Amino acid sequence: MNEKLLFQKISEGDEFAFKIFFTANYSSLYAYVISHLGNSDQSEDITQQAFINFWTKRAQLDLTKSPRSYLYTIAYNLFLDTKRKEKIEYTFIAQMEQNAILEDNNDEELQKKIKKLKRVIDTLPDRCRTILILNKIEGLKYKEIAEQLDISIKTVETQMRIAFQKIREAFKN
Repeated sequence: MNEKLLFQKISEGDEFAFKIFFTANYSSLYAYVISHLGNSDQSEDITQQAFINFWTKRAQLDLTKSPRSYLYTIAYNLFLDTKRKEKIEYTFIAQMEQNAILEDNNDEELQKKIKKLKRVIDTLPDRCRTILILNKIEGLKYKEIAEQLDISIKTVETQMRIAFQKIREAFKN
């Protein structure tokens, strides 16, 4: 099947056409993503998410463009988002360490608490961790986070509550 015709059928919601497109492009897209990221699990997630986004936005596709390049653009943007999240997490942890050093250079207890907090944050679900960091480090309000992540404010509130609950539980002792 011609690529343009395949693209047309996908934009009309033809699942069989999408399956053909998926099968033909999955391996090469995965190789492209892993060459940028180097992590096989994250690369697989990004590759799958790229296809999901492609399918979800099929009605908005520009039929004059190459479907393959559109798919690769989606994957590249997802890769950039992943790198931004990692940078935010790193910045959060570095800031906490810096604050601890400024407060008391020799306070072992504080250092232990910071390490414990890092571990707790690392164990939070991805969305929960991202929302916590966007609020506490980036300083975004719940409404801004909801708009940026395309979720409801209630979801942001719930995820923040979960994050704080897990942090409190970890520090209970």
